Amino acid sequence: MSTHEPPTDRDGSPAPTGTDTPTRSVVVSGTGKAVGTDARPEGGTGNVDRSAAPDAGGDDGATADPDAEEDSGGAEGTEGAGSAESAEGAADGEGGEDGGGRRWSRDLLWIGAVCVVALLLVNAFVARPFAVPSGSMEGTLRPGDRVLVNQLAYAFDGRPQRGDVVVFDGIGSFLPYRDEPSGVKRLLAEAGLAPAGDTVYVKRVIGVGGDRVTCCDSDGRLRVNGVPLDESAYLLPGDAPSAVPFDIVVPAGKLWVMGDHRSASRDSRDHLGEPGGGTVPVKRVIGRADWLLFPLGRTTSLDWPAAFAAIEGTGGHGEPR
Repeated sequence: MSTHEPPTDRDGSPAPTGTDTPTRSVVVSGTGKAVGTDARPEGGTGNVDRSAAPDAGGDDGATADPDAEEDSGGAEGTEGAGSAESAEGAADGEGGEDGGGRRWSRDLLWIGAVCVVALLLVNAFVARPFAVPSGSMEGTLRPGDRVLVNQLAYAFDGRPQRGDVVVFDGIGSFLPYRDEPSGVKRLLAEAGLAPAGDTVYVKRVIGVGGDRVTCCDSDGRLRVNGVPLDESAYLLPGDAPSAVPFDIVVPAGKLWVMGDHRSASRDSRDHLGEPGGGTVPVKRVIGRADWLLFPLGRTTSLDWPAAFAAIEGTGGHGEPR
């Protein structure tokens, strides 16, 4: 934009003010561009009024567009809303992870509790492991062996059979003068939550209620109801069936039991003169030892000896002879 100095007279004095160029008129277009027209008097020199440009142009001659401001505000509002939603989503995600972790912990606790209860029920009513305390059953079991006892073997009117390996409580038979444990201790032992103690024995059933068991015939064998019993399948090699002669009729509801290592076993023979006559009440039997579990190298089932099949039907448990 060019400017012109005001004209001067010949004598150098400034020209009268009436000769100044009238104020420039400014028109502002809708797009904010200022369009100016010069109004010049006849014979006058066109001058630009410096005060008109700033008033008309504002910021570089453009005015604010209300629509543009609204669009900008809307964009900023959308951005703000998106950020808020993202923050809320992140918070929800963190909360969801925490909630999921707590639910998983509760599920684990419930699973653990159910497993413990199930184990206790199985241990109390179905099957329970027992340790063999001595060598009285050598030939079949060794000291320190762990056997799994089937506590349902004689449930539902079942009864121990000749040849079974049974685990029983010796109070009242092998321990005729031992008092019963307290109620709490007995319940804990029956549930498998307390050690069985020194009142529990493992032996093999030789005679049942009503059987006559004698030792020994001319061949050195036991006889049950007059039938000789071949014990070579389970006796410790080199052991005799018995070094002590006896002749006993087993009372009803009782059992005559002996160890497989006869020379090292204190069994029914050793309690003949005591209350109970050395026989074991059926109600004191905890269960039948069905499996040898440990050591793992000797894990096996404890099978029923076939020799006892020869005695079936000869009496016992009320059977006809």
